[in-house]
Amino acid sequence: MKQRINLLIAFSVVALIVLMTVQCYLVKTAYEYKVAQFHTQIKNEIAQITNNYSYIDSALVSKKEALYKNLSQNYIKGKDTKLDIKNSVLENEFRDAITQKIQRKFERDLPNFKIDFAIVLNKFILYKNTRKVDTIFSEKPFIENKLYGNLASLNQAFLVRSYVGTTNGTFENQEYKLLTEDSMYVSVVDWEMIILRRMTFILILSLFSILTIITLFIIALKALIKQKKVSDVKTDFINNITHELKTPLATLGISTKILEQKNIRDNDENFNAIVNTISRQNNRLQSLIDQVMANSLAENEIELQKEKIETEDFLLSIANDFKITFPRINLKTDFQTQKTILVLDKFHLTTAFLNVLENAVKYGSKTITIKTRIIENQFSISIEDDGIGIEKNKQSLLFDKFYRVQQGNLHNTKGLGLGLYYVDQIIKAHQGSVNVVSDLGKGTQFTILLKV
Repeated sequence: MKQRINLLIAFSVVALIVLMTVQCYLVKTAYEYKVAQFHTQIKNEIAQITNNYSYIDSALVSKKEALYKNLSQNYIKGKDTKLDIKNSVLENEFRDAITQKIQRKFERDLPNFKIDFAIVLNKFILYKNTRKVDTIFSEKPFIENKLYGNLASLNQAFLVRSYVGTTNGTFENQEYKLLTEDSMYVSVVDWEMIILRRMTFILILSLFSILTIITLFIIALKALIKQKKVSDVKTDFINNITHELKTPLATLGISTKILEQKNIRDNDENFNAIVNTISRQNNRLQSLIDQVMANSLAENEIELQKEKIETEDFLLSIANDFKITFPRINLKTDFQTQKTILVLDKFHLTTAFLNVLENAVKYGSKTITIKTRIIENQFSISIEDDGIGIEKNKQSLLFDKFYRVQQGNLHNTKGLGLGLYYVDQIIKAHQGSVNVVSDLGKGTQFTILLKV
């Protein structure tokens, strides 16, 4: 049974991990889709910005074209080297002006986004006589080749578009064509937070789903463990009640056989002794049955016959009866209250107090002290013993039905595990409370609080 439960728990954990993994994968896929969708949106909104920037400032565009034409002619004449042309293109005098104008347009047309951009030069190729190709400059996109913009790196940026421009011209009766290529990269500040805000509903729904699955798993696991505990308790109870019933039944069987002997029946003393034994064992059987029946009731089903009693005298009478039954136990009283009148059920409370006292004897007590006092308008009855004590991790289980404290794997004392459960139910039926304080090897203190 235990192995089956462990396997079930293991499979459940694996299933839970798989479900959470699938959920995380779906969230990751949704995130990647939102990122792609966001990039497409930015590209579409920036698509209207072209390479010639004529709508920004036609004079600047004319200056740029004039610069390219002049550099091409100087190269043809041999005045400038390829490195000179590259530096002249990248360090042109109007780069700051174009950067500011493009930045202002972004701020005006896309007010919901804070955009940094860079336009980098990829190629600067000169075709002479339409056949001879002279590649002055051709590189992969690098931030070092930035024409315009304020980006410091392309690592977190994405490509918006690449633009190829051509310029035709004639110099000293020689035709030439200039081909340039540049790319625009943009980076939206805090774009991750923008994506996450757009995914708020998905994230909340996913988190709720995961938490729901985990909660249901924990509830199911607790129910399974509780069910196993109930099953174990029932098995333990059956074993205990069987053990408890065997002794009186065996005694009754032996006594019956003895009574069949004629010499026993003719001896009044022996006959009466056997009859008394049968009577005691019959009473014990009845007591066992009554205890099981009484403890089948919940606290709200117990019918109390309450009456006004002087509590100190009531406790003293219980103590005196207990001394007669257990003369070797040193039972002391320390009453710090006098003539306290409470409305109680004498029969049930007597049984409850005797259960606590007898429980102390079962677990090795030699000295027991009953104390009374008033604590915050409540009548406190504490029963202290010097027995073996109870481990901390077992104290919360003491009032569970059928629970008995174990020493190792053995029960060293007989019983059905109903005594303290009965105590707890009776005290609750009186709208009171009971708690226990104990240290292993140092004894135990039960404290019962009743309304004054």
